[in-house]
Amino acid sequence: MYPVSFFYFLFSTNVKKSIKDYYDTIGVPFSNMVYFEHLRIFAICMVDRFITKLTIEEYDFNYDAKEKMSDLLKNGCIVLHSHYGGWAASANNDTKDINNKVNIVMKEVLSESIKDIENSRDLENNLNIIDLNKGGITVSIEIANALMNDEIVAIMGDRASNKSGELGMDFFGKEAFFNKNPFQIAYKTNKPILVYFVIFKSMKKYSVEFTKIELDKTLEEKVAVKKAMKVYIKMYEKTILNHPNQWFNFYNFWEKK
Repeated sequence: MYPVSFFYFLFSTNVKKSIKDYYDTIGVPFSNMVYFEHLRIFAICMVDRFITKLTIEEYDFNYDAKEKMSDLLKNGCIVLHSHYGGWAASANNDTKDINNKVNIVMKEVLSESIKDIENSRDLENNLNIIDLNKGGITVSIEIANALMNDEIVAIMGDRASNKSGELGMDFFGKEAFFNKNPFQIAYKTNKPILVYFVIFKSMKKYSVEFTKIELDKTLEEKVAVKKAMKVYIKMYEKTILNHPNQWFNFYNFWEKK
């Protein structure tokens, strides 16, 4: 990963600017060494996404209260991931001890040949990718069917696939736009949300931190959604400050696009 990271270190000037803005916003010193290490951690986490499909037994995922988390996963819920740390690698580990199907909602940008390889492994690991490239109606139907079957639906909380899903929230003292869709789905389906952060510790070692959010049905939907999103964002801020080099939104996150 060192030569790969060095290549991007030299040529991805737009990424460097966005990462510098990120460090400035969270109040953490930035340097070339910090930037290189940030790229290297990203490279490791992305490669682990694929390696864990084949050799998950070589990896160590440390959980707090794993039994509590497993109960939630077995009964079906919305797992709220973020573009942070080893979220993709952890999905392969979470399917080992449960029979429940895991549906990951994401915009897939892999080449078709890599998709074919990954999909063949996903079938074995009880994983399913709900590709946002299929369009809103198809994706909505797949999500609804999965939740009706008490399956797990994993959605990104820090990036909406379209502007209608964005909601401006305070994030490190500035307005940033998060994905309100998973919270609205949870409100309508009465499914809990499992906020889930997978933190890279060292080679083949991750720690997992999570919290459960249940939408308050005594409140109007908009109010309940915003209240739940504040809990998620507070946990996200805390996680970032503890491990700032695992933030993988490589664009100006505080600018509405």
